[in-house]
Amino acid sequence: MLGLFGGDISNSLENVPVYIRRDVSEDSLPNFQYTPENVQGVGCDVDPSEVTLPGCSCRSPSCVPSSCPCLRFGLMYIEGGLLAQREESGASYSQPVFECNALCVCGESCQSRVVQNGLQTRLGVFRTEGRGWGVVTLEAIKHGSFVCEYAGEVIGFAEARRRQLTQTPEDKNYIIAVQEHGGSQRLGVTFVDPAAVGNVGRFLNHSCQPNLTMLPVRVHSVVPRLALFASRDIEPGEELTFDYSGGHTQRTEASGAGDLQRKVCLCGAQNCTGFLPLDISVLH
Repeated sequence: MLGLFGGDISNSLENVPVYIRRDVSEDSLPNFQYTPENVQGVGCDVDPSEVTLPGCSCRSPSCVPSSCPCLRFGLMYIEGGLLAQREESGASYSQPVFECNALCVCGESCQSRVVQNGLQTRLGVFRTEGRGWGVVTLEAIKHGSFVCEYAGEVIGFAEARRRQLTQTPEDKNYIIAVQEHGGSQRLGVTFVDPAAVGNVGRFLNHSCQPNLTMLPVRVHSVVPRLALFASRDIEPGEELTFDYSGGHTQRTEASGAGDLQRKVCLCGAQNCTGFLPLDISVLH
């Protein structure tokens, strides 16, 4: 399959090339600036590239949750860089992830450093039939592996609302809103828009039965990185997809702008809801 793909749409900004199918011209790609990580956008008060989280003083080759302050909360990685699988409250991977960062004493070989090491899996961008662009894996991916980020401009609520209101039913909506909760309390929401500045994640399609799960991962900054992990073993040649709603029912029942922006879902899954997820809370 690798022979069907070539080039590198990341312009060598990733650890491995992000290929494009050879029968598709790179000139037909959307006009956007490639970035492997989030960048500060309109309305974002914190530069995502700044190191704002404290580091640990662990001197062991690899940190452990019982003694490392970075790993006291959320999920952790196990040997091989796989995300530990937990089933809590009926949902898998329901917690955020914290990695050791640039201020930590532990070395680069610490197993809690995964997303910060960037793209490691060979991926290919291609044209789907009727669903625009898509991303396929060119190698096998183990359950729990980090695959790629959904990176782009981190923007504020007002800017996310402005951009969403200017969209028509024909426009593609790239803005992802990730809401984090602590119990019943909402801790915050992060808006990422890769339309103008983004990475390979912008080409991922939605599926009501996806093979990737999105999780907020904090590395150096309080601004989370939206990381996508394999929710099952994935074979070479499979299209990579994630649930744009994060597995939660989205607010699409209201009339007005929400109805105008609803788009038909073409994922083909047996449990397809019929429409792409749309959280219209940003429209009010």
